[in-house]
Amino acid sequence: MGFFQPDLPVVDMAEWSKGTRSERIRPMARHWAEVGFGTPVVLHLFYVGKICLYILGGWLISLCTRGIDGFTGVGDWWSEPIVFEKVVLYTLLFEVVGLGCGFGPLNNRYFPPLGSMLYWLRPRTIRLPPWPSVVPLTKGTGRTPVDIVLYAALLVMTAVALFSDGTGPVPELDTAVGLLPVWQIAAILGLLAVIGLRDKVIFLAARGEVYATLAVTFLFAADMVVAAKLVFVVIWMGAATSKLNKHFPFVVSTMMSNSPVFRRKSLKRKFFENFPDDLRPGRLSRIFAHGGTAVEMGIPLVLFFSHGGWLTAVAAIVMVCFHLTILTAIPMGVPLEWNVFMIFGVLVLFVAHADLGLGSLQHPVPVLLLFLVIVGIVIAGNLFPHQISFLPGMRYYAGNWDTTMWCIKPSAAEKINKGIVAIASMPQAQLERFYGKDRAAIPIFMGYAFRAMNTHGRALFTLVHRAMPAGREDEYTITDGERICSTAVGWNFGDGHMHNEQLIAAMHERCHFAPGEVRVVLLDAQPIHKQTQSYRLVDAATGEFERGTVHVADMVTRQPWADDVPVHVLEGSDEP
Repeated sequence: MGFFQPDLPVVDMAEWSKGTRSERIRPMARHWAEVGFGTPVVLHLFYVGKICLYILGGWLISLCTRGIDGFTGVGDWWSEPIVFEKVVLYTLLFEVVGLGCGFGPLNNRYFPPLGSMLYWLRPRTIRLPPWPSVVPLTKGTGRTPVDIVLYAALLVMTAVALFSDGTGPVPELDTAVGLLPVWQIAAILGLLAVIGLRDKVIFLAARGEVYATLAVTFLFAADMVVAAKLVFVVIWMGAATSKLNKHFPFVVSTMMSNSPVFRRKSLKRKFFENFPDDLRPGRLSRIFAHGGTAVEMGIPLVLFFSHGGWLTAVAAIVMVCFHLTILTAIPMGVPLEWNVFMIFGVLVLFVAHADLGLGSLQHPVPVLLLFLVIVGIVIAGNLFPHQISFLPGMRYYAGNWDTTMWCIKPSAAEKINKGIVAIASMPQAQLERFYGKDRAAIPIFMGYAFRAMNTHGRALFTLVHRAMPAGREDEYTITDGERICSTAVGWNFGDGHMHNEQLIAAMHERCHFAPGEVRVVLLDAQPIHKQTQSYRLVDAATGEFERGTVHVADMVTRQPWADDVPVHVLEGSDEP
């Protein structure tokens, strides 16, 4: 791993290029297993610097509050409830402008390193309403001046709250500074709700399932801290529940082999069954996976019910270490500031306010209702992942996501460049600009290897053969749906709900693809009560032409370069 240069696989380009897709993925997967993506050290330091700036920003914003004084006197004010409120809203703003999850090269975003606000303040960019046929005034996929004004208003209103003072003493929370005005919180939530109904992407990018839900607890005044604790518990235990599957060990082996902390190749190889021939997760990956799931499932209950003392201290240390493990791995998708925020939340809610619990509630009914709603969404998200994004479903880093793979002809790529209002160019063009045209194939296939190291990659690369006409695969460029989403809507974070049939239709409306120009594989996540995953094959011009299922057991027993997963066709045929 070089300081300035990426550590990419060394292959004989002439010979390597002659191989099948499976044969070309094999050396990339082996390289990933002992090196990772090969990110240069300077890029990791860049992300570390971004984390530091995020912390500094929250620190300075907290000081813009009457009664919160002293840059170096943080020990006197860090646990004030209004500081927690401001950090929540500050992080929401940080995310919704595009500086958080999905920022930069580790999310395949090179030029520019963010989309988000560059798209959402621009007319005619694509928006994706969640329920256009049900919710009035949300139909259509084009961004209008109304959408831009709503988004700008959210940014302004959040900034206003960040520079506001507290409303006065709240004895139940032992604060003389007080809390943010309720009307400001209500205005932010109202704007985010309206925006989310017009464009689900912005709501997801704001990490609404975390920060909006916590903002709802701010409406409960004296019960705010206990309600926020319950939200944290649901986040942790919901995420742990979603990891009760066969996919998660593959996430661990892929993430830890890419970690800048675990640098020795000999150690990285231990995360696999038998490097280089068997790259399924090894014993060390299974220990990390099952141990982490147990921590995330059990320790939050200890934190919530222990109410101080050595037990709370130990539990807090365990959860801080849990999030530091994820943070220091600097995972693809870079949910870095979220992990910093969760550590802050552990310390403020469960340590500084350890004495507050269910017995402290002044008005338990609204707190209970909020708890039931978010738990219900988590349950529904695990039972019906096709209907609910993995973010509100709390299925974080479980390895069980909706995914897509797009097969695009050069003529279609040209139509996309001309027909889509976008800031970023198509993924292959970005990679060619960054790595050079001759070497761009290597990072492209490293991206394939990343997808293939996860279980769903085996199914996706099997299904692309069915999506493209037999004998004509060379006419297409295979592109991960994440990268298409990044270009088309300005934000992506592992959620196939943002590049499913809705985006396909929106792009076809603008680009008028010919039949066969764009073929898409859509693979749904696994419902928690089933051992199969559903798929659909869609032609952008003519619609769906095949659907069926694949079995999880067939994916987890194969190697990353496998493209022979058994397919069970339910409707349609190989070609339209």
